[in-house]
Amino acid sequence: MTAAIGVAATFVWLGMVVAISFVETPLKFRAPGVTLAIGLGIGRLVFRALNATEVVLALVLVVAMTGGYRRSALILSAIAVATLIAQLTVIRPRLQRRTAAVLRGDTQNRSRAHLGYVALELVKVTALLSAGVLLLTN
Repeated sequence: MTAAIGVAATFVWLGMVVAISFVETPLKFRAPGVTLAIGLGIGRLVFRALNATEVVLALVLVVAMTGGYRRSALILSAIAVATLIAQLTVIRPRLQRRTAAVLRGDTQNRSRAHLGYVALELVKVTALLSAGVLLLTN
């Protein structure tokens, strides 16, 4: 039973990250009439919800991983969880400060923090996909 829960949590988490970070977010800024401020305001709400859901799924995955799994699946799951923690504690606060400044009307130089967030998303997606496959074959 915990194996099925672990697999489900892994692939639901993976699907949400891919759908939001790599599909919804870039498309949002291409939609007609969406200004930077509007896109950032929407993004702030969407990523707050995504990150809250990711925390829940990470906790479910951690609990599910208490069963006997291959070391590689455990390591990959730990990488995904650690990546989420880094995003939430290091990068998100920087992005939130910049978003708040832009929404106040402050003009600022382009931020590179979002590139770090995207790089960590790629690490997380790779770890989740790999861990999910290993959990399926456990």
